Amino acid sequence: MPHAKQPPPEPLLLRGSLIVLRRKCGKPSCACAQGAPHETPALSLSLRNVTQILTLRPQDLPEVRAALRRYRKAVQDLDRKALVGVRVLRARIGKAKAQRKRARR
Repeated sequence: MPHAKQPPPEPLLLRGSLIVLRRKCGKPSCACAQGAPHETPALSLSLRNVTQILTLRPQDLPEVRAALRRYRKAVQDLDRKALVGVRVLRARIGKAKAQRKRARR
């Protein structure tokens, strides 16, 4: 029996910011003890007013960057649609007011 084709997975969509965590490991002989701390990429996001940090592997960065771009674009598209909705509603209300004024005359 042939398997049903699975739809392709949705592209990742992420909210948050890419940050770099910098820290010293504590080993006296490590280069970080002399000044240059270890750096780790991370995704920082706030969920229910609690900041969460997810450390990332270097190979995750391109996908995470793309997912953050998709999120920002989706928010911009939604904002644009909402503004169009406000304009339509404002025009509809203005038209109704004008019709009421004319009806009173």
